[in-house]
Amino acid sequence: MSRGGPSVRAAHHKRHPSGRRIAGMYRSGAFVADHCSPVSPEQVQPNGLDLTLGTVFEQVSRGRIDRDGKTIGERAECPPREGPDADVFRLDPGAYVLRYAETVGIPEGHVGFIYPRSSLMRNSCMLNTAVWDAGYEGVGEGLLQVHRDIDLERGARVAQLVLAEADHEGVYDGSYQGENLG
Repeated sequence: MSRGGPSVRAAHHKRHPSGRRIAGMYRSGAFVADHCSPVSPEQVQPNGLDLTLGTVFEQVSRGRIDRDGKTIGERAECPPREGPDADVFRLDPGAYVLRYAETVGIPEGHVGFIYPRSSLMRNSCMLNTAVWDAGYEGVGEGLLQVHRDIDLERGARVAQLVLAEADHEGVYDGSYQGENLG
């Protein structure tokens, strides 16, 4: 029993005054791994799953977001280096779209959040993502902000996906459903 407050187990069973269970408990890394592929044992963390770098793009044309729709600007895939570092992307400061290597499926009753690995931030880079709704399946992307030159190797762990329990109505059925799947 813990001193000075409720145990972690007790926190798992909290209820709203209405009697509904309070959602928001984060799931284990093993649980997250069961909803992604391919996954190696090194990617499984106590509270999430490390996602790896698949490829990097640079947006080359203007996008547009309207009240009734959107147009994603065209992208050019950044070429990796040649020679012994053939899977390394040498990135100058700027904004890039990073595509993960894993297929992710967000199970019903959950919501996904992606956080940058601290090594990215310690190298003056930031990864921004959106909420991943229940029912989403695809190979996702994030905005990579590079503030100092960096070399990123394909397959390097760059982000961590965590899943939290969530009450929701329906599941994701948006335009990114199935994105980047074969």
